Formats: sequence, structure tokens, C-alpha cells
Amino acid sequence: MTVGIVGLGLIGGSMAKAVKSRTDCRVLGFDRDAASRDCALREGACDGILDSESLGDCELVLVALWPGAAADFICENAERFAPGSLVSDLCGVKDYVCDRVRESVAGRDFTFIGAHPMAGREVSGYDSALENLFDGASMLLTPFADTPRGEVTRLTDFFLALGFAQVVETTPGEHDRVIAYTSQLAHIVSSAYVKSPTAEEHHGFSAGSYRDMTRVARLNEELWTELFLENRAPLKAELDGLIARLSDFSQALGANDAGTLCGLLREGREIKERIDAEHD
Repeated sequence: MTVGIVGLGLIGGSMAKAVKSRTDCRVLGFDRDAASRDCALREGACDGILDSESLGDCELVLVALWPGAAADFICENAERFAPGSLVSDLCGVKDYVCDRVRESVAGRDFTFIGAHPMAGREVSGYDSALENLFDGASMLLTPFADTPRGEVTRLTDFFLALGFAQVVETTPGEHDRVIAYTSQLAHIVSSAYVKSPTAEEHHGFSAGSYRDMTRVARLNEELWTELFLENRAPLKAELDGLIARLSDFSQALGANDAGTLCGLLREGREIKERIDAEHD
């Protein structure tokens, strides 16, 4: 099978490396950055350059661009995808992308399935791409209601072959609602947390908790601004809820209320233990 990968940054580059090392597929890749393209070719992550003509040779096309650019690429190339092929974006928001491409892909000879690999790093670019980035991770798929089941199975099998531990099907809306909490809110909290003036004094006073809380503050602010705004309603709801819960702690501290503070901490511990027990 020939796999086309559009965008050879952290996710697209890691996909290319994983496909070449875990499968017998031929990989054609494109990135607007010539250095990334050349490096992928030199390292053997890509067998050739993907262009408008070779796009029609691909049985599977993975679009690893930012959401707006990914939707644009799929809509603009709807007539170029090969009959019988699969096309999938790898964006961190799904409602926006799926709504944008729905009309363009309807009735075509190829199948579009939204996807989101639940893996990443706090650094970006092809130089940060890893062959094993997806090992043990979840892949989320958001097929349309009328997507042929055989095509969902075909894409599922492909991703499992790359090292993903599981493939989870959901709807674009449900994906975005949960991702607002599990990913996007965490990036906001990390960014806000590291802005404390005390962060400048952490050396020698910090351990794992500080590293965990601040790791994803090293984000690409332009990408995450786009992701946040394209999912702003679910994300704002989660952020407002967190602010309210933090306020409960602040009020307990201000009132020197040991009972309330202990109760809040107990509640958090019990919720964490229950969730962990349910998923062991």
C-alpha cells in the first residue's frame, strides 16, 4: 500500500517513521519546509515526495496539518484522491474539521474518517518525530454515521499495526467535549501555573510534581490558540468549572477552615481512586 502523509512535523513525521518501520507500505510525504522533506527522505522515513499527481497513487492519505489547513487541503483535493482510498486528518479537534469537509467528501469515491492520535510531545517539528511515539497510545476515530464499516476496520487495523494499543470510535462532538478536559484544559493550566513568579525560584525545590505540571507549557502557542478557539465552548465550560473548584480551595484557606479543606482533598482522592480502579 502507498501511504501519503501531508505535513511532516511531530505527528506526521512520527507517522512516517512508524509506517516505514512497522509495515511494508511505501510512504510519500510532503511538508512546506524543504529541510523537513529532505531529512525525511535522507533518513528513509519517506520513499518520495507527495505532490498533486502522486496523491492519486495513494491508497491512504494522512493529513497532519493544523485544523484549518487540514480542512482546506481535503476540500481542495477532493477530486484528486484515488477511488477506493481512505483519507484521514490527524487533528486535535474533530467537529470543526468534520463539518468543514463533510460536503466536499460526500458522494466521492474515497472515504474520509477523522482521526486523532492521543500521543505527543512538548516539542514540535520533524526533528522531534519518533518511530515509537504511538506505542501503547489510543487512536480516536470519528467516522460519519454512513461510513462503511469495512473502511473503519481497515483504518483500525492499520493504526494497530503502528503500535497503538487501542482504537476508540466516537463522534466528533463527543471527542471535542472530552478532549477539552483531558488535553486542552491541561495545557491552559500548565501555562497559567508556570506564570507564577515563584517559578523563577524552583531550582532545588522541585521534583516530579513541578515537572508534570509545567511540561506542556512548552507548547506552540499559535497552534494551541487555533485548537482552543475551534473548541471554545466545551473548553470554556471545563475552564469555568475548574475556576469554581479552585475558588472552593481558596475560600477554605482564607477562612482557615481545616474541615472544608480536608473534605475537598478527600473528595479529590476518592474520585481519583475510583476512576483508577474502574480502569485497571
